[in-house]
Amino acid sequence: MEKQSDHIVVIAGEDSGDLHGALLVDALKQLNPNLTFSGLGGPKMRESGVEIHYDLTKLAVVGFVEVLKHYGEFRKIFYMILEKIRQKKPVAVILIDYPGFNLRLAKQLKELDTKVIYYISPQVWAWKKKRVFFIKEYIDRMLVLFDFEKEFYARYDYDVDFVGHPLVDTVETSMTKTEATQLFALQQEKITLGLLPGSRQKEIERCLPVMLETAERLHADYPMLQFVILKAPSIERSTIEDMTRNIPIHFNIIEDHIYDGINVCDICLVTSGTATLETAILGKPMVVMYKTSWSTWALAKLVVKIPHISLVNVVAQKEVVPEFIQHDANPKDLADALQAIFTNEIRIAEMKRELKAMTESLGTSPATLKAAEAIFKTIQA
Repeated sequence: MEKQSDHIVVIAGEDSGDLHGALLVDALKQLNPNLTFSGLGGPKMRESGVEIHYDLTKLAVVGFVEVLKHYGEFRKIFYMILEKIRQKKPVAVILIDYPGFNLRLAKQLKELDTKVIYYISPQVWAWKKKRVFFIKEYIDRMLVLFDFEKEFYARYDYDVDFVGHPLVDTVETSMTKTEATQLFALQQEKITLGLLPGSRQKEIERCLPVMLETAERLHADYPMLQFVILKAPSIERSTIEDMTRNIPIHFNIIEDHIYDGINVCDICLVTSGTATLETAILGKPMVVMYKTSWSTWALAKLVVKIPHISLVNVVAQKEVVPEFIQHDANPKDLADALQAIFTNEIRIAEMKRELKAMTESLGTSPATLKAAEAIFKTIQA
């Protein structure tokens, strides 16, 4: 098909994909202001000038069973965007993470005369390693965020671009810790524990109650603690307020200046996901937890072949932060793990040192611009 040399289609799902897509579009525009964009994404990509055909952040589901429940809707969106791509005749289609959807789309794009570029690799190093052969056949260029991923693909004789993680460009504070303490109406002399319960509704439903009970346990023994909840943009504030209403301790809900909110914390309890990397980049000691449906957990146990699920530990390739999954993610064990950190200055210092080393392995800024440059190189090849 005849291509539009100035048009690119971008496909992203969930909040993190929407953010990375928006940053990538901004970087691509720096290199060529004449580019136009369309695709699937969310509000951040729309703000960056992408014509959004469907907001995939509204379908932020995780887990095998949960995805099956929405199969009909995903199928409808899939064929809609495939037809849009045929109509737009883009010079390239950029697939961002979201492998269940994007790898299937890549196969359909093979028949079209367009470059297929994958930004943020599927976690083939964790499960379904055979997908590497699929990627080699249907993806023209893979851009990876972690150095160990480049080494992984090299074992399959597949050259990829390590561009670094875009969070190294975006995770920064806008005020001092003292200023943030005042802004969020916190007490300077108290120890601040931050709760990061996730960006999906199901994560909030499964993880936040456990976090709240953990906080209650800790507050009973350590009244010098104060608590903040870092709310993701995709979660309604009323949801958090309803869940904390009958808890006999105060939770300060932070929804603006999130990175300053994390930075004001002395220690964090984090739902596994991108938030663990954000917390690590800011140098905050943490404990990681995750709970999903039992059916999804049982299936994951069968197919996931790596010892850790927290991105911090995966990138470091060792346990830097404690992680508690499924039945292990209970208030007593979480409280004990947090207490063992914030009462031990030596352990705090050691964890901060290892978090710093992990952060340095994420690459250097400007990571997103490096990704944009690699995309232009692929398009022009």
